[in-house]
Amino acid sequence: MKRVESAGLAWYRFDSWPQLHHGVFTRRGGCSPPPWESLNTGGNIGDEPLHVRRNHERIFDALAVNEKRACTVWQVHSADIVLAHGPVRNRRWLAKADGMLTAEPDTPLVMRFADCVPLLFYDPGRQVIGMAHAGWRGTVQDIAGRMVGLMVDAWGCLPEDIEAGIGPSIGPGCYQVGEEVVEAMECCCGTLEGLVQRDPVDGSAWLDLWACNRLLLERAGVRHIELAGLCTACHLDDFYSHRAEGGRTGRFCAVMTL
Repeated sequence: MKRVESAGLAWYRFDSWPQLHHGVFTRRGGCSPPPWESLNTGGNIGDEPLHVRRNHERIFDALAVNEKRACTVWQVHSADIVLAHGPVRNRRWLAKADGMLTAEPDTPLVMRFADCVPLLFYDPGRQVIGMAHAGWRGTVQDIAGRMVGLMVDAWGCLPEDIEAGIGPSIGPGCYQVGEEVVEAMECCCGTLEGLVQRDPVDGSAWLDLWACNRLLLERAGVRHIELAGLCTACHLDDFYSHRAEGGRTGRFCAVMTL
């Protein structure tokens, strides 16, 4: 990914998509006080709504995208996906879901993260974009594969034409999980090889969400996958991490638009 800095803000862009308006924003350049310092975009975690609103405005201005057409969802760690045609009147979110897809130009997709995996999708031929929020629950429900399947069903996309980006999220060296998560991942993926590492001393499990989602994307037929390789728990100067900060933290956001 390429890092961009402007007007006090910093964000990352996938190298594969120089023509696409998109960015995964860091926590820098906002107006929120600690523990949400400073570019918090989470609206239900204790920060003042005015701060959150101003932070969103700064992000939309930095990317030069249309705030009035922005679409988001109420994220619930599901594998539900909505087709976004534009914002819903008198409501800030489209639905309770964790994935969005659109072929509408000038319709920014916006989602929030603090360790879960941002999955971004783009079919340059069909001009379809999508975004998903994949924690371990969304991953084991194969939200990655479901996004690809819906692009195929709704717009006739070919999986081999779909490009995917795996954004900054908690890395394999920082994500210790319980056995119930390991079992769910094995049930979903059919293997744990390359997905879970065991501590040689106590046998505890450490999950690689990047590898899990890459595997599921490849199984869905996606050939072009770019991995950010940035761990949110290791880079607290740039990102919020629910795990590393004990739950008292903000949410960074990803934005993309045709």
